Parts: sequence; structure tokens; C-alpha cells
Amino acid sequence: MKGVKLAYLLAVVNAVVIGMSFLVVKKSLDYASPFDTLTFRFAAAFAILSIMAATGMFKLNYRGKPLYKLLMLSSMYPLGFFTLQTYGLQYTTSAEGGIINALSPLATMVLASVFLKEATSRPQKLSLILSVLGVAFIFIMKGNGIGFSNMKGVLLLLLACAALAGYSVLARSVSKSFSPVEISYFMVGTGFAASLVFSLAFHVSDGTLSRMAAPLASMIFMMLILCLGAVQVATALMGNYILSRIEASRMGIFINLSTVVSIAAGNGVLGEPVAWYHFIGSALIVAGVIGMNLRIRKKGLAL
Repeated sequence: MKGVKLAYLLAVVNAVVIGMSFLVVKKSLDYASPFDTLTFRFAAAFAILSIMAATGMFKLNYRGKPLYKLLMLSSMYPLGFFTLQTYGLQYTTSAEGGIINALSPLATMVLASVFLKEATSRPQKLSLILSVLGVAFIFIMKGNGIGFSNMKGVLLLLLACAALAGYSVLARSVSKSFSPVEISYFMVGTGFAASLVFSLAFHVSDGTLSRMAAPLASMIFMMLILCLGAVQVATALMGNYILSRIEASRMGIFINLSTVVSIAAGNGVLGEPVAWYHFIGSALIVAGVIGMNLRIRKKGLAL
């Protein structure tokens, strides 16, 4: 039970960290392209984990273990998710991306029920839908061009949701053979290698290879990247630990909680306005997260 309670605590902390990281991502994009930022972010994360491993903070042991499972896991997240999401957002608005991303907990619940036989009650299903509606309500009320007119972008974002859901489900199985640290190190390393190849290919095709390292001359950008690298390490470790302790369907809904955190952080740090619909949508999201993780006991409800 201590492990389960810690997993729930980390799920909340993970959502807070992800929500706060949106601010850092916004700032970093002032210096580099999305793919270059992602490459430097994974590079920083991989360097941090490598230093931790080299200094004996944790041990890695992949000998005799099913590495093909880790390759499958990494192909879904971070490779599949970030690639599909990046291309999908090129053809859709940020509002459409936010709404579609909120569907990933629903996709996780469906896949978890099929492959992991995780059972969810009717109140839990209603709570999950309530949380998704909370995210959708916020983005729709912002009026950022909701229309879903470009089906190519919508399809890519839906595939990104499926990839994230697939990762959440497969990670439950992989955690039986690998520790959270071993999973995180392999995923971050794979993400760094793949994003580096993509970035180099794009710059070579555009003839801008010499500009790739230009943002590294900025100390502010370097600090932002180190911060994002630390966030990548923290969220990877927390996410893999959480999925080794609690059901994928319960874990998935915490993703929507990061929307609430990003709204609060945007207002507190960047001075972004907060309207009445932000409060209503946030209340729906929080109510959905709590409802999804309630257990019915004979003496009443317990979180």
C-alpha cells in the first residue's frame, strides 16, 4: 500500500511538473525550432541519466532481458507520440491539439480493458468523460479556431493519442522485467538518437546544418534546455514507477490535470488572463480525476 500511495502522490507531482514545463517549452521555442528543441532536451536528459549511472546513483542491467519490449515501448513513446504530435500540430490549431490530447486517457482505458483486463466501473467511466469534457470546454470557450477542418492533422493527433495510450498499457507489462530506471534510460536514449537523426535530416535537406548549434550560444537557452532535460528525467522516472504500481486507466487521467496546472502557471508567471470558463473547466477536470480514483468500500468512499 505504501508503494501505491507513493504512486498516487507522484502522479499528482508528475502532472504539476508537466503543466509547469509548458512555460519552459514556450520560452525555448524563441531560440530554436521544435525538433531542435526536442533534440537538445533529450540530449540533456540522457546526459543527466548517464552521469547518475556513472556515479553509481543507480545500476543498469539489460543482460538476458527482453530488449525487444523496450524497443516496442520506445517506438510508442517518446518516438511515436512526439513525432505524430509535432506533425499533427502543423496542420491543426493548438486548441484542437489540446482537445484531442485530452482523449488519450479514454484511449488508455479502452486498451487497458482489452489487453490488461482492467475493469472500470460506470462511475469511473463517467468521471473520465467528465474530465475530458472539462479540457474540451476550456479550449472551445477560448475560441481558437475549433473546426477540425484538416483531417490530416486530426488523424495524426489521434494516432499520437493512441501511441501514448499504447505506451501506458505496454509499460505495465514491461515493468515486470525492467526497473523504472532501466526503462527510463532506454527510452530517453532512444528519444535522443531518433530526434537527432530527424533534426540532422531536416537541416541537411534545407541547407541549414550550420545553424543547428547556433541556439547553444545563448546562456538563457542552455538554462532552459537543462531545465527541460531535468523535467524529462523526472517525468520519465515518475511515469514508469507509477505504471508499475497502479492501473494504466487510473494513471492516464492524471494527464488532464496538467491542463489545470498550465493555466495556473500561465497566469501566475506570464500574466495570462484567466476567465470564468477556466474555473469551470478546471473544476470538471479535478472532479473527473478524483472520481476516477475513488474506491467504493462498505463504509463509504476512499481515495
